[in-house]
Amino acid sequence: MRVHLIAIGGSAMHNMALALHEKGFNVTGSDDEINEPSKTRLKIAGILPQEIGWFPEKITKDIDAVILGMHAREDNPELMRAKELGLKVYSYPEYIYEATKDKTRVVIGGSHGKTTITAMILHVLNYHGIDTDFMVGAQLEGFNTMVKLTKEAPIAIIEGDEYLASPIDRRPKFHLYKPNIAILSGIAWDHINVFPTFGIYINQFEKFVDLIEPNGVLIYCAEDAELKKVADYSGQANHIEKIPYSVPKHRIVNGTTILETNTNDVPLQIFGNHNLMNMSGARLVCNKLGVTDVLFYKAIQSFKGAAKRLELVTKTNDFAFYKDFAHSPSKLKATTQAVKQQFTDRHVIACMELHTFSSLNETFLAEYNGAMNDADEAIVYFNPHTIEHKKLKPITEEQVFNYFNRKDLKVFTDSKTLETYLKSKSLKQSVLLMMSSGNFDGIDFKKLSLELNFI
Repeated sequence: MRVHLIAIGGSAMHNMALALHEKGFNVTGSDDEINEPSKTRLKIAGILPQEIGWFPEKITKDIDAVILGMHAREDNPELMRAKELGLKVYSYPEYIYEATKDKTRVVIGGSHGKTTITAMILHVLNYHGIDTDFMVGAQLEGFNTMVKLTKEAPIAIIEGDEYLASPIDRRPKFHLYKPNIAILSGIAWDHINVFPTFGIYINQFEKFVDLIEPNGVLIYCAEDAELKKVADYSGQANHIEKIPYSVPKHRIVNGTTILETNTNDVPLQIFGNHNLMNMSGARLVCNKLGVTDVLFYKAIQSFKGAAKRLELVTKTNDFAFYKDFAHSPSKLKATTQAVKQQFTDRHVIACMELHTFSSLNETFLAEYNGAMNDADEAIVYFNPHTIEHKKLKPITEEQVFNYFNRKDLKVFTDSKTLETYLKSKSLKQSVLLMMSSGNFDGIDFKKLSLELNFI
């Protein structure tokens, strides 16, 4: 089986390439830019393209399948050549479905928490030696790749993103997976550049529920009012089972969250109501896959979280520094609230970067009203050059200040100035929370942690 990946260097695409190579396929690919860690990982596997760029002459009739990444454009010369030759061109999610269509597919969707729930399920299954294929949006501890596709595994655990499938397929990715078991964590407007109104965005989740296989299962967070409406009124034709979940009973003792179950107390390494709800959903999925509550709780105690999801950078007796992927209003609110509830006696400094198309859109900025109010101190960073690069209308520091609606909000537009400010503060008895889907224009968190004044 020969497979060619157009835009092989992307985070998801290079993991797909590694998974197919591991499966024994003849894998080739191309890209106009390949950065680390993709470059080294592809090189070690022996499938790094010899030249950077697009080479339509390398697209030949003996290719069985072409997989098209989001980084490629609609007029990509290799894509045009593949169409001329009549080759089968798959989007990334189309190929995932093709490889898992005979398995029990579990699809994890929602505006937030997808990666964490997927990681929790995979952690539990892996702990108990249950073989499964998977696709997840982050590198997980204990797993070599973000994608695994085999012939043998009877189950496939798939993180279901609502963003577009490919440059030539405008359907949301999660519409293509047709789950047997689906879980939705919540609905909070995102991807404004694709879904210009909240109503259009909600409609994508209604369609997703309607695409669950007949007699399948929908597990959903009952504490989300919009999601509850979707769960109540969608999926009627397919006779699906609907199971709600919410925050489980727990307590916090000396900075550790302890789950209170019917049989015993379970100490956890994660914290925050949003993570506890994620865990409840993951437990119900695992139940449907044959894992009892007792086995689930035994495994989940060792779960540390997914990368950049309340990931600890450094900690002392008097200080803690976390980084998180949060960038949308709902994620900011949930993450900030979780940290404050976990560290009630600490001064919580929450710092976020406006980085995505949605967050840098003047229309969408109003959604951030009050999103960081649980923090003792709130900081917002954005880079005007990023806005220019994304070809968006400029926003001002004053607009950001007004939309977040917090009188003591600090706004920075230069990452060096932001670093200098953080280093100037006395952070004893504090928690620093840095949140972004980017990297604050190159701030090295490990290096920063060594230079902060937390003694």
